[in-house]
Amino acid sequence: MSSGNYLSYVHVSNERENYFTYTFRDTSTISRLVMDVTGQAKILKWIESSQKWLWVCLLPSDPCSVPSLCGAFGSCSLETVPFCSCLEGFKPQSSTDWNLSDWSGGCVRRTPLQCFNSSVNTEKDVFLTISDVHLPTNSQNLEVGTAEECESACLKSCFCTAYSYSSTCLIWNGDLYDLKKLSNGPSNRDSGVLYLRLAASDLPSKHGQTVHRSIMIIIGAVAGSAFCLLAAVALIWKFQSRHPIGLSEEIKGSLVLFRYKNLVKATNNFSEKLGAGSFGTVYKGTLCDSTLVAVKRLGRTGQGEKQFRAEVSTIGQVRHVNLVGLRGFCFEGSERLLVYDYMPNGSLGSQLFQKKSKILDWTTRFQIALGTARGLAYLHGHCRDCIIHCDIKPENILLDSEFSPKVADFGMAKLIGREFSRVLTTMRGTLGYLAPEWISGLAITPKADVYSYGMMLLEIISGRRNAEVSEDGDISFFPLWAASKVKEDKILSLLDYRLEGKANVDELRRACRVAVWCIQGEESHRPTMSLVVQILEGVSEVNMPPIPKQLYSLVENQEDMLSSTATFGGQT
Repeated sequence: MSSGNYLSYVHVSNERENYFTYTFRDTSTISRLVMDVTGQAKILKWIESSQKWLWVCLLPSDPCSVPSLCGAFGSCSLETVPFCSCLEGFKPQSSTDWNLSDWSGGCVRRTPLQCFNSSVNTEKDVFLTISDVHLPTNSQNLEVGTAEECESACLKSCFCTAYSYSSTCLIWNGDLYDLKKLSNGPSNRDSGVLYLRLAASDLPSKHGQTVHRSIMIIIGAVAGSAFCLLAAVALIWKFQSRHPIGLSEEIKGSLVLFRYKNLVKATNNFSEKLGAGSFGTVYKGTLCDSTLVAVKRLGRTGQGEKQFRAEVSTIGQVRHVNLVGLRGFCFEGSERLLVYDYMPNGSLGSQLFQKKSKILDWTTRFQIALGTARGLAYLHGHCRDCIIHCDIKPENILLDSEFSPKVADFGMAKLIGREFSRVLTTMRGTLGYLAPEWISGLAITPKADVYSYGMMLLEIISGRRNAEVSEDGDISFFPLWAASKVKEDKILSLLDYRLEGKANVDELRRACRVAVWCIQGEESHRPTMSLVVQILEGVSEVNMPPIPKQLYSLVENQEDMLSSTATFGGQT
């Protein structure tokens, strides 16, 4: 939302002072403005009915526009997760703060500059080229004629940390702030090229030359001795026997870094396709120890890169019996691949909606619903950061050999620090499962996942999509009809007709009621996923839910829908 909808500004600027004031346009609403460690100002208003603060606006909306968000020698990009990263040759000043998404401390050099060192053997400082960036603030203009003269002027001053040349020479002394990576590249009018001063040993290409030189020396020494050569061969054979094909090294969190060439072999050159999504394709693979895996090959786009980072930073850091297992990943050149545990029974969507699939009995369906709820409850309440999945639907629930559910596809997931209650983000997910507050552009909470889960639970119960298109093109919207039947306590009319009424009635009643509570338009009326688990387990009682009012706006002719019981229930 635009802040202009809520605030009126007055700007005062004269010789003595320069300031602005703001007032809320709706004086009857209790509102407040707060600023946290991100530097973004948040406008909240008090909702009397729910007794909660509603987060309605961020200023500025672009986090990379916050002054000094990433601290000294940090770079901000909306294409990465997290937004901030240290420049090449630098590391976070405080890894602890950085991991908590507090980047204000910035970054420090890995290797000090050499300009103060008078040793004749010391290599001179060098410059790293950084393209397509919004240049840092506080530059100084030098009157020189060429780029070479600009570089030379910077090298002569030990306080110069970077320069840029485009018809004029700009240099920066001291720390660099507000460096921003631009997504549109050279086509962006604000795009520039920055030459960052580094110690020679920190320049990537220079580092590669040093390593290459060292390897050549080692090879020469080995070639000079037959005994050493044989010993080296023996060591290599022993090393390979301990590292089966497809594995490179185990990294933090028990994830494995795979080599691309070995994943090509494991998938038989990506020959057996399991499925495809917006950002990539999934293939079946077999590791050298005969373990079956699913390999997702992401598209070579900015969105594919964002999904790769999102998955590694979420599901790569957590473990739960109802979350899909991420074994590892691969990033070589432009290739981005994710390696998961293989799920032999595919997705819940394929089991429910494909005609050739085996009909899932009620016990299996109920356990799938309960397991999925447990997985989401873990994401929302038991991880270090609250994780909102943002795309819960049957296609993203995978089933193992025992039909145990695994929440999958975390490419759209959003992390929220425990100190925050909600987050503003661009709308993502799948139509038909999106919560009303998201469609309205409001900040979201884990209750957005609860809404999606409720829609999916109705599909698990009925075996039908929440919206269906008939042969003549008419659209039938199932949730409104379902909610009315729950209100009438005619729950058997919701049950998949293929089950012929064979279901535990108490479980069915709990599932139907909690599903309708989950899809309430007012998020405060929806239960948490932890409460959903308790209700399904029979630990907590569940009252009769009201019909969600927002469902009426999603259908064109509600009277026809409410009267067409045979259309949805398979029975009257």
